[in-house]
Amino acid sequence: MTVTLRVVLDQLVSPTSPDLAEASASLTEALIATAPRGCDVSAIVPAPGIPDAAGLAGLSSETRLAVRRRELAASWQLGVAPGVGKGLIHSPTALAPLVRHDRVNETHQIVVTLWELRAWETPEELPKAEILACRALLSRVTKHADAVIVPTHAMAARLAEVAKSKLSKKVRVIGGAPAAGLRVPSDAVGRLRALDLPSSFLALAGGAAASDALAAGFTAVVTAGWDGDVVVLDVPEGEEPAVADIAAAAGLAEVRVHSRGSLDRWDRAAVLSHAAAFIAACGRTDWPWRAVDALAVGLPIVAVDTPVHREVLADAAAYAAPDDLGDALSRALGEDAERLRVLAGDRAKGFAWNSAADRVWALHAEL
Repeated sequence: MTVTLRVVLDQLVSPTSPDLAEASASLTEALIATAPRGCDVSAIVPAPGIPDAAGLAGLSSETRLAVRRRELAASWQLGVAPGVGKGLIHSPTALAPLVRHDRVNETHQIVVTLWELRAWETPEELPKAEILACRALLSRVTKHADAVIVPTHAMAARLAEVAKSKLSKKVRVIGGAPAAGLRVPSDAVGRLRALDLPSSFLALAGGAAASDALAAGFTAVVTAGWDGDVVVLDVPEGEEPAVADIAAAAGLAEVRVHSRGSLDRWDRAAVLSHAAAFIAACGRTDWPWRAVDALAVGLPIVAVDTPVHREVLADAAAYAAPDDLGDALSRALGEDAERLRVLAGDRAKGFAWNSAADRVWALHAEL
């Protein structure tokens, strides 16, 4: 008898986040590659189904639901999940058919994944409707999820505070990884030209909503005496002027700041491979997607000293408080540069989607 693990792949049909879409695809590919004997992987997706361009070979089947993602999310948040069926269900995100079920007698499991807690840590960055939806979803997760995956122990501790320890027995820590196959492309120089970027710069990430983190990063650039350009990744469309204003307030001329949106894995790798250093200035407990990408290409990293950064980056970063990032950046660009490059490459070996997939299979076997 074949045991099927059914993965919710809404992000491949109608992505709300490029990082979640990449993580969903990368984990699913790894689950297929590491499936134990007698097990396979299928998909649960909203209409119109997974596009051919997704390139997910090896799925045993696809349960295509009758509604699109927006309607599906609204339905599942109300506990209405027609057409989903029973079995082992794994969601690489927080969206899942969280309904009352009998795990023991019906062999029905539901596991969800939380990558960030912005609705509780920085609610001012989100629309009120999204905050309410996130909090309602956490209530359903608390009641109906059989396990909740978070990427770090630091987030597990923060989630225990947010959920008032109601989820403590359900939480499992399984880290993320760079996008599958992330590496510096052979045409990196050409990609930089296509993106209209200089050949050397410092890199940050985030939009105007995370103004405190950007301000700390820009201030560090000025304090360190860096006289070159700065590239800011993951800037939402339309927020470029606001990012330039934050830079100007820190003393960084607008002409030196290059804002770019969410790039595909090859463009990101090309950009990061030409950066002199990456500044991870966000203090939230989110999984640090871009910092992990920076590890993968052996880039020196300067990070705000937080439990998440310490756990994920270990000794492959120069740490400092937000107000002291400039001194850490000076070291990362100077005497510590080569050491941090070597340590970044070593640390990157600890993150792989196949390892995460093995732990996901083990979790479902445990349940």
